[in-house]
Order: sequence, then C-alpha cells, then structure tokens
Amino acid sequence: MPMLEQRIQQQFFDSADLKYAAAEILSRPIADAVSAVVGSITAGGKVLACGNGGSASDAQHFAAEFVGRFERERPGLAAIALTTDTSILTAIGNDYDFNAIFSKQVQALGAPGDVLIAITTSGNSANVLAAVEAAHAKEMTVVALTGRGGGKMVAELTETDVHICVPHERTARIQEVHILALHCLCDAVDLQLLGEQENT
Repeated sequence: MPMLEQRIQQQFFDSADLKYAAAEILSRPIADAVSAVVGSITAGGKVLACGNGGSASDAQHFAAEFVGRFERERPGLAAIALTTDTSILTAIGNDYDFNAIFSKQVQALGAPGDVLIAITTSGNSANVLAAVEAAHAKEMTVVALTGRGGGKMVAELTETDVHICVPHERTARIQEVHILALHCLCDAVDLQLLGEQENT
C-alpha cells in the first residue's frame, strides 16, 4: 500500500480507537450535560456557546442544530453561538481586549438558568475561561468541552457544572470527539423533549 494511503487509513484507525476508548468515559458527563440543557430549555432558558478556531466552528455547528433541527422535526430551540457577529467581536476586541470577546456577550445575553457551552481543546483559552467566569456570575450552568486533562478549566468549574474532557493530547482527535459529543447532546435533548411532547 502506498505510504500516503497508509497514513490516511491510520488517521481513521486512531480516531476510531479514541472514540471507543472515550465512549465509556464520556457517556456520563454527556448525559449530565443533556440534563442541564433540557432543564434550561424547558424552563424557558437558552444555550450560549463559544470557542476559538475549530472550536468556534463547533459552537456554530451546535447552535445551528439547535435553532434549526438535528435529525427530527421539532420547534427551534434557543441557542446562540457567540462566535459569529464580527462587529461585536471586533468592537470588544478593539475597545476592551480579545480575552473579553465572549465574556462581554455572556454578561449581555446570559440569564440565570441558561447554559454556557465552553469549548477549548487545551482547557486554557483565556477568552473561554473569562466566559465561564461571567457565566457563573450570571448563575448559569457551564458545560465545558476540553481535552489534555482539562488545563486551567478544571479549576474554574463548580460542582453544578459538567466537564466533558476527551482523554487525548492531539487537537484534531479532541475536536473529532467534541463534535461527536455535541451530536450526542443534540440527539438526546431531542429524544427527551420530543418524548415529553408525545407523553402529554
């Protein structure tokens, strides 16, 4: 087999191996995240999501699945990606500091009972950590998606928060599991909400 094809196949194998290993470790925290999000949504709350780079894309992907739909027809759910408004991001970055681009939005848009999904593969992104601090000040629950042992995020989380920490060091592998975790979250939230509707 040519070396390039072998390398490509190995990427698939490594990703699959991590997902198998992470399934048992992460199923409980993902289920806890589902409970937090369902509790917020059914009480009239919303979900805010943030991250940088690929994690910004994950935040936007998640919000799109919530506001639109995942795999089943249902009314749109309240979710906002804090990564999308270039005017807000550049104004805050210019007038204050890049580390405030998410926290200022949490302060403006968050409310008690809302959920913040904070995505950082390293657990050390300063602007995401600042958003977590702002969310706590607003009495919000935080669902943190990290890797590499969780980094500085571990010290920022409270007992009522949820930590989905991928057991890996490589950014690409962590991101692949993050999007799977978010898909699991969307699927389970839909299942619980639609199940409640069918039972009423």
